[in-house]
Amino acid sequence: MNWIDHETYLELNLPKEFNFEECLIFLGRSDQEVLHQTKEGSLYKLIKVNESLILCKIGSTDPTIKVEFPINAPSIDCRKKVAEYIWEWFDLDQELVGFYQMASQDKVLKTLAQKYDGLRIMCIPDLFEALVWAIMGQQINLTFAYTLKKRFVEQYGESLTFEGETFWLFPSFEKIASIHVDDLRKLQFTTRKAEYIIDIAKAMTSGELTKELLLQKKDGQQIQKTLMRIRGIGAWTADYVMMKCLHYTSSFPITDVGLHHALKNLLDLERKPTIDEIKEYAAGWEGWQAYATFYLWRSLYDKKI
Repeated sequence: MNWIDHETYLELNLPKEFNFEECLIFLGRSDQEVLHQTKEGSLYKLIKVNESLILCKIGSTDPTIKVEFPINAPSIDCRKKVAEYIWEWFDLDQELVGFYQMASQDKVLKTLAQKYDGLRIMCIPDLFEALVWAIMGQQINLTFAYTLKKRFVEQYGESLTFEGETFWLFPSFEKIASIHVDDLRKLQFTTRKAEYIIDIAKAMTSGELTKELLLQKKDGQQIQKTLMRIRGIGAWTADYVMMKCLHYTSSFPITDVGLHHALKNLLDLERKPTIDEIKEYAAGWEGWQAYATFYLWRSLYDKKI
């Protein structure tokens, strides 16, 4: 991580392949989003470090991201944790030269790689948030998934109000471990999803499931198997979490509906492609399936810009 501490603000020195505006477009894809806000080209995000709630204002001036603290500057230890979180959120450790070299030769990705140059996977650094968000999204449309997330966050998350705006944190697994299935049913979660989420919260509270333990596994297949042993986590959810939280660029949520729609639109197909057809399109994506998927997802939001 390459950053400079100015005490009242931070600067993160960016890799060459980075485009803040492209990342903002993806982050702004739903007006129901409750965990960050975009205003006048800046991103506002509440982060919790050592029991402190820290409001960050994130902007970009090439070649840096500038992180300001509208309320007050936290301690040096907290500033370091904030820098680490934002660095991971924007996937800034990832070296993308190989992806762009591959994409420039690929008939599906070539135009997307040029169009969205500098876009990075917008990650979910917190494992509990990544797992719960993936489970919420199972077998429902994205709009209703965001509705569930908003209810869940506003019911169980911590918040901070500044200049009339309220900023929210995703609920902690400790908090969710202590609630009941009926509590989530009242928010319109299915019984199954409520059970899955509470069970995961309990497993994380006991220390049986942690991000560190998953990252100690020797390869992606082991991580996927470990995740899929958890009730409620199938292949799609495991791949999504590996892609968005664990930074596995070879993760490939091949059954993803958004991926299928994006390929249909991009290739002007009469119907959504089959899994076998997607495997053919993806034959050259080895090692970069997660980035290929993310760029295809990004293409779905062009109509809204």
